[in-house]
Amino acid sequence: MTTAADTIQAILSGATGYEPGLDELTVLPATDVDPVLSAALRQAAERLFRGGWQPVELHRLMTRRSGPDAARLVADAVAAQLHRTPAADPRWIAQAAEIGAERWWPADEAYPSELGRRLRADRVTVLDLVLTTLTVLRTLPPIEILMPPPGAFVAQKNVEKSDNRVLERVRALLAKAESTDYPAEAEAYTAKAQEMITRHSLDEALLTADRAEIVPLARRVAVDAPYESEKAALLHAVARANRCHAVWTPDLGFATVFGFDADIDAVDLLHASLLVQAQRAMSRTEPPGGKAGKARLKTFRASFLVAFASRIGERLARAAREALPTGDDLLPVLRSRDLQVHASMTRVFPHTERARGARVDSDEGWREGRAAADRAALS
Repeated sequence: MTTAADTIQAILSGATGYEPGLDELTVLPATDVDPVLSAALRQAAERLFRGGWQPVELHRLMTRRSGPDAARLVADAVAAQLHRTPAADPRWIAQAAEIGAERWWPADEAYPSELGRRLRADRVTVLDLVLTTLTVLRTLPPIEILMPPPGAFVAQKNVEKSDNRVLERVRALLAKAESTDYPAEAEAYTAKAQEMITRHSLDEALLTADRAEIVPLARRVAVDAPYESEKAALLHAVARANRCHAVWTPDLGFATVFGFDADIDAVDLLHASLLVQAQRAMSRTEPPGGKAGKARLKTFRASFLVAFASRIGERLARAAREALPTGDDLLPVLRSRDLQVHASMTRVFPHTERARGARVDSDEGWREGRAAADRAALS
């Protein structure tokens, strides 16, 4: 006699057709099917958590590939993991809260049936959702472990923390730069934010120069479609100017930024703000779309973002050089930190490839992108 476990395994391995397998599960008692499906979800999620995946990353990828209902299952898997092993990295707990991970079901063994009641969905819809989610989870590979999952977390002392007061002030300035319709105001707010970031980063470097426990970290930053390569180029430019290194993984939709904590925070904030400013500037200058202009609009946008990233990179690099104080006290410290960051990156990614430069097929897009980058000038 075929059991629920046999049927589920056959569906996921491809040994039986999806629709016939789903039909078989539908007629089996929920008390037989639910515990097996719950265990399969738990094991798939735990494998990925141990393999480097973080809550926000897995939730975002599932949203992109299968939609918000499948992402809800990821949030539930995160909540279940924290319920079993509550001692976790504070960053993990913060990400769980960000995606709304909360244990709402009374017993794991009945999770699929409880999910149906919560979604107000019939049995076939729920089984299809769980199986589809499991199918995607099974295809995901392990990635670099940047944060210990629950069960592997050990509290550390004297870990470098960015000054939240500085970050809040920077965040407020960038929010003003994003919201204003006047380029001069956006430039002033962004320039002030960059000045504050640079000063804070240099202070951090001097204060922690003799502390061996302060080491480079890594953080994954989302790079969303469309125009992923152009957006990744902008992230690379911002990272390089702030003494960080970025490695883009296009098939999984993110880049990994290596650097010291304060510098990574700066990259994250600046990249997000500049992307918003670029999008707003692009929408003001792009040619009309429509059926006839669709191809022209696409090449304009791609060329605009390439030019914006290129020009921002030039101006950020110059601003970083000008921000260095006179004298030689800081240069050995920065050189040492740069070597540490590069070593951290090569330890995680021993083999990387330089991305091919993006094509520029629209002179109009290139000119407008450079102009927009000048308006968002950082000094």
